[in-house]
Amino acid sequence: QVQLVESGGGLVQAGGSLRLSCAASGRTLSRYSMGWFRQAPGKGHDFVATITRSGTSTRYADSVKGRFTISRDDAKNTVYLQMNGLKTDDTAVYYCAASQLYVAVTPTSYNYWGQGTQVTVSS
Repeated sequence: QVQLVESGGGLVQAGGSLRLSCAASGRTLSRYSMGWFRQAPGKGHDFVATITRSGTSTRYADSVKGRFTISRDDAKNTVYLQMNGLKTDDTAVYYCAASQLYVAVTPTSYNYWGQGTQVTVSS
């Protein structure tokens, strides 16, 4: 069992930046590939980014490619999502999740989820 807690969300103007953190407890994150998803009001969980257990491979949704960067620090048991060039369409609740698969881009592939952190981008 692993518990995930996201932080770093908030209100930012379009074009600004935020860095989300996902801290884990219970088990070491090095056992899992990690992902970030987001959920806008009235929508499902949309894939944002994922990183493999080794950290050597990442994947991004087309909508965030070139603007967002996922990284992990297993010594701190933490995963990050650096978000630059934020747009109003990025407004959502952001969730981190842990998967036992090598790489995963669908919500059903993830075993553990955090409670989410709100990101609001104003125009």
